Amino acid sequence: MAANPRAITVQEVEISRLAEARRNTDALFKILQADSFYERPIPERHRIIFYLGHLEAFDWNLFRGQIPSLESFAPELDKLFAFGIDPVGGGLPTDGREAWPAVETVAEYNGRVRREIDAAVRRDEATEPSTETLCQVAIEHRLMHAETLAYMFHQLPVGRKIAQAQSRLAGAFSENEMMNIPSGKTTLGRRRSEASSFGWDNEFDGFEVEVPAFQIEKYMVTNGEFLTFLEAGGYYDPSLWSAEDWEWKESRHVQNPAFWRRDEEEWVYRGMFEEIPLPLEWPVYASHAEASAYARWAQKELPTEAQWHRAAYGTPEGREREFPWGAEAPKERLGNFDFSRWDPAPVDAFPANSSAWGVVGQLGNGWEWTSSKFAPFRGFKAYPFYPGYSADFFDGKHFVMKGGSARTAAPLLRRSFRNWFQPHYQYVYAGFRCVSS
Repeated sequence: MAANPRAITVQEVEISRLAEARRNTDALFKILQADSFYERPIPERHRIIFYLGHLEAFDWNLFRGQIPSLESFAPELDKLFAFGIDPVGGGLPTDGREAWPAVETVAEYNGRVRREIDAAVRRDEATEPSTETLCQVAIEHRLMHAETLAYMFHQLPVGRKIAQAQSRLAGAFSENEMMNIPSGKTTLGRRRSEASSFGWDNEFDGFEVEVPAFQIEKYMVTNGEFLTFLEAGGYYDPSLWSAEDWEWKESRHVQNPAFWRRDEEEWVYRGMFEEIPLPLEWPVYASHAEASAYARWAQKELPTEAQWHRAAYGTPEGREREFPWGAEAPKERLGNFDFSRWDPAPVDAFPANSSAWGVVGQLGNGWEWTSSKFAPFRGFKAYPFYPGYSADFFDGKHFVMKGGSARTAAPLLRRSFRNWFQPHYQYVYAGFRCVSS
């Protein structure tokens, strides 16, 4: 009689999940040419070498803060790679490449950090928070950075990357009609008393809110629609921009989305691995400032976080869906998410990615800006092991984004997840759709 297979421990499961997340970011760094690690593709961000060390330094500082047996072996690197840059106000970073260690030094640091963390997880010495929670924080932090790295690498010249294959998806977008959403309740966040899995502090404590009837666009605003706004002089009409947004646009000489480039007589799209004629049926990626100006030009508005939720998860019967399409977990046939592509797809490429009201594509293909400022829900409690994760950004200068992009991992597509950015950041994979009341 065959022996029973050995039971797999919780710790082994977490190490396996953490290893898979590491493979994801390791593969991402491998698309870079060897001479690209000291580039700064986005002026407001660190050089790429910082992020090579940051992922491991974050994990190390997180686990070391909760597990006394972990002792620092390179405190200068723990500190150097601890914190990124939030691109709000102030001047641009001016450090040179000489301020950063060699790639080989960072790789050695990363390898030792991984070995020591994995050994500590196997010992399961953490109590509160548990080893399982620490692993979940490390995994989701890494997966979020996998998306950050992707949009950073997107801004590098094509020649600095090693091309990866991706299929071309067809679309037949014709008209962005307005869909009627009747009044009703929607749930924001998740209730702490009902949570059975990990969530970030800003997702709690969930509550219901009444949403008056409104209309919302069926699809995200496309490059083609935004081109009409641009050609109508939208970037040169101060009445469409708030005073702060106009000052930013003028001081930075912003005249078009960051993913567009003018090539002689036509607009081209800066894809991850090639430049192509502007795909009119893809969603436009733009800053909150640009999205707001477009909405005013169209005599509409950006949705509130509650309106976006109501359109995505509400139903005529009054219950709420787990995902816009229903209860089925995210799969490749349902949307452009979970690292399925490097670039957007046509806004109508996934008709099954539809809410009960017929709103299409609210998960994947690009985060969606809302008009809601990022703020705590009632009953918010910062995690003591990561107190600044959300609280540092409750400053009235960041706006909530919902949904997800092609480079958003499946766990982050949960209904309660909230993303946020400041309004003058053009580089994130974020678009929008408009509402009218």
